[in-house]
Amino acid sequence: MSARRLRSFGLAALLLGVGAAAANASEVWVVELDGAITPATARYFTRSLDHAQDANAAALIVQLDTPGGLDEAMRDMIKAILASRVPVVVYVAPNGSRAASAGTYLLYASHVAAMAPATNVGSSTPINIGGSPFPTGGTEPGQGNGDGDGDGAAEKTSPSALERKVVNDAVAYIRGLATLRGRNADWAETTVREAANLTARDALEQNVIDLIADDLDALLVALDGRTVTVAGSSVTLELKGAEIKTIVPGWRDELLALITNPNVAYILLMLGIYGLILEFYHPGTAVPGVTGVICLLLAAYALQMLPVSYAGLALLLFGVALMIAEIVTPTVGVLGVGGVIAFVVGSIILFDTDLPGYRVSMPIIAATAAASAGVFFIGLNAAMRARRLKVSTGREAMIGASAVALEDFAERGNVRAFSEDWLAQSPRPVRKGDKLRITGVEGLVLRVEAGE
Repeated sequence: MSARRLRSFGLAALLLGVGAAAANASEVWVVELDGAITPATARYFTRSLDHAQDANAAALIVQLDTPGGLDEAMRDMIKAILASRVPVVVYVAPNGSRAASAGTYLLYASHVAAMAPATNVGSSTPINIGGSPFPTGGTEPGQGNGDGDGDGAAEKTSPSALERKVVNDAVAYIRGLATLRGRNADWAETTVREAANLTARDALEQNVIDLIADDLDALLVALDGRTVTVAGSSVTLELKGAEIKTIVPGWRDELLALITNPNVAYILLMLGIYGLILEFYHPGTAVPGVTGVICLLLAAYALQMLPVSYAGLALLLFGVALMIAEIVTPTVGVLGVGGVIAFVVGSIILFDTDLPGYRVSMPIIAATAAASAGVFFIGLNAAMRARRLKVSTGREAMIGASAVALEDFAERGNVRAFSEDWLAQSPRPVRKGDKLRITGVEGLVLRVEAGE
């Protein structure tokens, strides 16, 4: 092949590559995040961002509506945003949505922060230390008056050293994000310390967000021509006529979101425990055992991603163990009642957080506790009745049974008992046909005496 052809071929390939990149660059990917920020949410977002970068998309828009979420999941998402080669736009929408708590941090971390008109942002105070909220000289989380002055009516309390450490860490984190993006760092600190809130209009006036857009189309128009800094370089967004590509969660993301729901994780845990118990009492059935192992593995995977209180988990398992022990060694209800109490308390404190959506539903706890107590107390009742039943098998069951002499004998002779012929020993002479009563068994010899 001649040098001219090689140059022509290379130029054509370059033009095709540029054309493909331009085609991809006209795509705007949209990810909808609705609900609490969870490990499943973080995984879905980071995977979508990775694919958007691989496709050389013009931007990734996160349409956000969240009451908050887990700190670890939020930080994973923010790390992905800060390292992204594609501009990330966090858009609080549709109208009526909010970017509370973790959502505020995501808004501050984004390359472009936008909100729909009737939305709000704020309430970013960490609320979980030992399962209790801690106001730090301002209003309770979620009760800010929206003007950022911290004059709410909640009673002020003195935070502990641990609480101050967590709040100060959160303040430093969000101020760092605000400084990086050139946004209002003072209000960012206020929303952490005093749980302040802002409407979209106030947020725009106070330089918390970059723009307000009525809908996605209006957002694209407002973004077109805007220059942002991405991975240390200035990028001008060219979104005129861009194709919108909405990302739909795959089955893996939906499954992960399902099993990491605290209620579902709790139910899987209980199904796993009771499946193994049923298999233990009826070995060889297989179905309860297999189902129990699968449910336990799914529950373990879910629990390791959730803020689990190990004290709560230990109490829950201890309660189940006590109820089982009540059946095996009846104690007139002492172990059973203690087991039910431990089970309920453990279920209530199973998840070490007060975040919305991260508590096991009380009706589910009540139903599970009632069902567990019912099953185990039915088993206890059956065990007690079995203890009172007369022994019907073995050597003990032979004592007191009747026999008939088959011959005359003075000390030893043959008798008929249990439809079999036995060698019997009697302290008194016996005549053939006498009705006898068995008083003992020594090997294969029955001890008998005259019956009534």
